[in-house]
Amino acid sequence: MSLKDQITEDMKTAMRAKDTERLGTIRLLLAACKQKEVDERVTLDDVAVVAIVDKLIKQRKDSIEAFTKADRQDLADKESAELKVLEAYLPARLSAEEVAAEVKAIVTELGAKGPGDMGKVMGAVKTRLAGKADMGAVSAAVKAALAG
Repeated sequence: MSLKDQITEDMKTAMRAKDTERLGTIRLLLAACKQKEVDERVTLDDVAVVAIVDKLIKQRKDSIEAFTKADRQDLADKESAELKVLEAYLPARLSAEEVAAEVKAIVTELGAKGPGDMGKVMGAVKTRLAGKADMGAVSAAVKAALAG
């Protein structure tokens, strides 16, 4: 069963259970998937769906930070609940040590030296670690690897 099919099944389960908060988040995710399919005239595979989930998670984290700064805990809690639902659709993430090891291997493969090669390394890292690691942590690991 593809990830998109799993999300659809989870939506049906949430409907039957009358879990409105979970249902709303799942519908939001399916709408984002459908929008991407319509815009680009493609059928999404699991990798593309994970990329959409990653994007939505980043939006939620940014919103939580903004709402917390604005002292709106009610809205931050709502975003946190959505974040938990979305995180369930991500594959297992790599640890910081695993990310650092992968980045170091890629830097060695490409023969990258110094911050000027950051773009070249990030391009290779994105293709290899897409959906497996938080790209913010990956970016920090790449900076550290190129600085050292």
